[in-house]
Amino acid sequence: MTSSKWLTVIASASVLAFGVAACGSSDDDTTGGSGGGDLSGTIRIDGSSTVAPLTEAVAEQFQAENSGVKVTVGTSGTGGGFEKFCAGETAISDASREIEPDEVAACKRDGVTYEAVRVATDALTVVVNPENPVNCLTVDQLGAIWGPDSKISNWDQIPGLRENFSEELQLFGPGTDSGTFDYFTESINGEEGVSRKDYNNVGEDDNATVTGVKGAPGGMGYFGFSYYEENQGSLKALEIDNGDGCVAPSAETAQDNTYVPLSRPLFIYPSGAALKKPEVKAFVDYYLDNVNSIAESVGFIPLTDQQLQQSKNAATKLG
Repeated sequence: MTSSKWLTVIASASVLAFGVAACGSSDDDTTGGSGGGDLSGTIRIDGSSTVAPLTEAVAEQFQAENSGVKVTVGTSGTGGGFEKFCAGETAISDASREIEPDEVAACKRDGVTYEAVRVATDALTVVVNPENPVNCLTVDQLGAIWGPDSKISNWDQIPGLRENFSEELQLFGPGTDSGTFDYFTESINGEEGVSRKDYNNVGEDDNATVTGVKGAPGGMGYFGFSYYEENQGSLKALEIDNGDGCVAPSAETAQDNTYVPLSRPLFIYPSGAALKKPEVKAFVDYYLDNVNSIAESVGFIPLTDQQLQQSKNAATKLG
C-alpha cells in the first residue's frame, strides 16, 4: 500500500475503539501472556491478495496496541492460502471467495475446523487506460474478450462495440490461484477457471495490472475495488451492463446488488484451533470491532449492520 494510505490508517487509530480483553495461556507460538490484556505470539495469515490490504491495515493497528504480538500476512492467493490453512500452517486464511469442496475435504482430512467470517464487500473492477473512449461493456462482451476460445486481439473486434476504437487489446489478470480469477471467470465465462490463456498473468501482484494497463493504450485488467480506488487517477473503471443498463462499481451499487455480477463478499477463515489462543481470539475480535472504519479508510466497502452481526455470530460459534 502507498505511504499515504498507511498514514490514513494509522491516523484513524486515534478515533477507533481501543483494546481487546484477552487472557489465558499460550501454545508454542507464544512466549507467555498474563492477565491485564497482555498478549504475545505470532499469528500467521495467508491467502487473497484482494483481502490482504484490509487485513494488513487491521494488523497494523492491532500490533500498535499489542506490541507482543506479531501478525504476518502473506499473499499466495485464495487457493494457495487454503492449501496452507488446511495443512495447519496458518491461523487465518484471507479469501475472496468461499471455500470449495476439494478444500473442505482437505481441511476435514487434516482435522482443521473453521468458519467463514465476512469482513467486507467488494466490487470487482474492470479497468482500462484513461485515454480509452469506451465507458461500458456488457457481460457478453467481456465473455467474448476473456472466454477460453477468444481470438480478439483489437478493440475493434469486440462484438457490438459502439465506440470507434482501434487499438491492440492487451489483457492483464491474476493467476489461477487467485480467488479473483475464480470469481471473475465463473461470473463472466460461466465456469470457474475457464479463461483464455494468452493474457499477461500477474500472479498475485495486482499492482502489475495497474502498471500494465496504465502503460498500454488498449490495456484492460481486473482486480478488487480497493486497488482501483487507490489508482483511480491513472485508470478508468468500466461500467458493466448485465442486461439492465450500465452500472459503475461503487460502494452503493455493490451493497444494493445493482452492480452484477461482479459484486462479491470478502472473508477471513479463522481455524477453531487458532481461536483457542488468546492472541488470535483477540485479533479476530478486534478485526470485527473495527473493520468497517478501517475498510472505508483503505478503499473497501463496509459491511451492513446485519452482515457485521452475522460475522460476529460466526466467529463466536467457532471460538
